[in-house]
Amino acid sequence: MPRRTATMLASTLILIALLCAGVLIRVPYSEMSPGPTVNTLGDARGEPVLHISGHKTYPTSGNLNMTTVRVTGADYDMNIVEAVYGWLAHDSVVVPHDTLYPDGKTEEQSTQENAEEFSQSQESAKVAALEELKIPVTSRVVVSTVVKDSAAEGVLHAGDVIKAVDGKAVEQPEDVAKLVTKHKPGEDVVFTVIPARTAAAAEKAGKEPEGSRDVTLTTRKAPEDPSNPSEDRAIVGIQAGTDHTFPFEIDIKLADVGGPSAGLMFSLGIIDKLTPDKLTGGKFVAGTGTIDDDGKVGPIGGINMKLVGARDAGARYFLTPDDNCSAAASDTPGGLTLVRVKTLDDAKKSLEKIRAGDTAGLPSCSKG
Repeated sequence: MPRRTATMLASTLILIALLCAGVLIRVPYSEMSPGPTVNTLGDARGEPVLHISGHKTYPTSGNLNMTTVRVTGADYDMNIVEAVYGWLAHDSVVVPHDTLYPDGKTEEQSTQENAEEFSQSQESAKVAALEELKIPVTSRVVVSTVVKDSAAEGVLHAGDVIKAVDGKAVEQPEDVAKLVTKHKPGEDVVFTVIPARTAAAAEKAGKEPEGSRDVTLTTRKAPEDPSNPSEDRAIVGIQAGTDHTFPFEIDIKLADVGGPSAGLMFSLGIIDKLTPDKLTGGKFVAGTGTIDDDGKVGPIGGINMKLVGARDAGARYFLTPDDNCSAAASDTPGGLTLVRVKTLDDAKKSLEKIRAGDTAGLPSCSKG
């Protein structure tokens, strides 16, 4: 066999071997890519994303799109070829597997956690929107979760309304922990609560819940904190949270989406439907950001993937959390204007400028 032919054959065989190895060898990486965007003012799967009843609503126009990121599953191992392709592609990002699924978290655990965060973000979005519109919302501190095999198990239940601890009224969830940790492990603490069933019945009847009772629990020592091994902290084994009663029904329906990052866009969609002014003036605006009950906008993950998804969907403006601005500005898709937001009120004011065509006055993002 001629030397040239033998060399070409050997090279071909080596290349085939390398390609086979690249396909067969798995690496601990996952891929993030742009996910679908959804107009919070529109429909999803044939029904409105935001359904409001019991209060006057107004026609809307344009788009207020929430954005998502698509990620590979926890049980999927990328091969070398896929990882290299992802690193080279502009519309995807390859990250260490532990970045998306830390501490060996399974896909089921991640999905459950995302669902809980999504549910909480909906509640905060409703509260923030109504507070922005000066519509009163009733809030109360409740038992959010009860730890298995804890002092509270079987005595307190999720949904119980916590009125007081040791006779001191509680107004925020953090008040509960502060009052419990005033005790030493082994001491008794008295909770004044309204049972969840009583509270639910009162809410259904549109009344304030009544009929509180005192429950005495014996505190236990909290699990040791490696960062502070000398700490001797008392606990009873509950997580306190906030439950809200809204003056009318606001239903957010969006399947197959998780995480807290749609909060800002849900709030804006609710405000748009409850006010006569069309927030966008018919413009295509997308965005992202968590939101708390007070209307503060927080950072999210996968900002660059969300920018690509928004641009591809047709967005011209993107509402960007302040803490994500630097990363977003470093790689902004052409044709997309970033708008910096710190609060829900910031976002509203920026939409007013967009509606009026005063885009030169929009707060912008800059590279870090």
